[in-house]
Amino acid sequence: MTDPRRRIPRTDTVLEQPELADAARTLGRDTVKATVVAAQRRARDGEIAPEAVPDAAFAALPERPSSMRAVINATGVVVHTNLGRAPLSGAAVDATAVAAGYTDVEFDLVNGTRARRGSGALAALAEAVPDAGAVHVLNNNAAALLLCALSMAAGKEIVISRGELVEIGDGFRIPELLASTGAQLREVGTTNRTTVRDYAEAIGEHTGFILKVHPSNFQITGFTASPNIAALVDLGAPVVADIGSGLLAPHPTLPDEPDAASALRAGATLVTASADKLLGGPQAGLVLGDAEQVALLRRHPAARALRVDKMTLAALEATLRGPEPPVARALRGEYPELHDRAKQLAAALMAAGVDAAVADTESAIGGGGAPGVVLPSAAVSLPEGYAAPLRAAAVVGRVERGRCLLDLRTVLPSDDKRVREAVLRCT
Repeated sequence: MTDPRRRIPRTDTVLEQPELADAARTLGRDTVKATVVAAQRRARDGEIAPEAVPDAAFAALPERPSSMRAVINATGVVVHTNLGRAPLSGAAVDATAVAAGYTDVEFDLVNGTRARRGSGALAALAEAVPDAGAVHVLNNNAAALLLCALSMAAGKEIVISRGELVEIGDGFRIPELLASTGAQLREVGTTNRTTVRDYAEAIGEHTGFILKVHPSNFQITGFTASPNIAALVDLGAPVVADIGSGLLAPHPTLPDEPDAASALRAGATLVTASADKLLGGPQAGLVLGDAEQVALLRRHPAARALRVDKMTLAALEATLRGPEPPVARALRGEYPELHDRAKQLAAALMAAGVDAAVADTESAIGGGGAPGVVLPSAAVSLPEGYAAPLRAAAVVGRVERGRCLLDLRTVLPSDDKRVREAVLRCT
């Protein structure tokens, strides 16, 4: 009897199949070859017939070379760190596509000479924060704080309240980040109460700067005290304010969230912030403030290691100059509109036999911003069993009290149809 494994086609023969040859041009030959080898292995193991290898390989091909998938965020968390924080606006997405090729990121097309890198993005940021004497952009807010410490406090002390020694995502701690620069942390006050006097007694000839950190991912309530930036400025040492979530100006929905303009007007020497949170842009760290200090940061040797790429600069400029990004739309979403959308979506699902209902709920800001702030919202409520298959379909909701909630505050209206279709496929 002839061994059926002898009928397994050769790898190069399978790769010459038209559909697989086309796939190799978009996915890469190595990716396609790996699926062919896996299909051949299945044939050797007797899982499929040798003649089925080409079809099995084609069926197993990924949609794209990258493993990352676009998802619909129906969690109600506006800035969801695990889902990539702020979704970019259409203008920002288009800008990154333009910047993906050769671009004039630091080239003057008129004079044919080298130009300042990312001048368009820097100009847009300066216009958005006119209180800043100068601006700079790094790859994230942690990098912004790191460069401040390297430039202003290497071998010196950073005075910081014990109530602001925060831990950010994935176990990274601000004190350890700052200590890695060679600066010494001078902790003052207590967890719940720190006064101007505490800071004043710590300031001396070895002080690099006072660091004021907004505890953007937790709240301390009750018997508390914390001086504002203006009170600290009067002590004479430079004040660096890490506002975290990236509001450039006061926001009516978030009156207690610090913003760059207010911090600078209060006298902060420098303000640092993230661009991919409430600003709604790409991952980046913003440094805003005193022109002389910003210039010193830009010239520091470590600045080159922390700089952003051309696509980030393009997306940031488009976010600042272009139309409203999705985060801003989600923040201003009104409950009646959200309720109407939930009602229509639930009605369509019920008509198809799905156990769906409208549920009043509350959304969160997320992403280390505005802790404790909740936004009234509306969701489509489904049985809990829908949560897992919907995640497999790249629709991510949340489970509460035995029900899967699809919170529409974080779902674009244009995605309502996709949500409905995903639920029906999971039914």
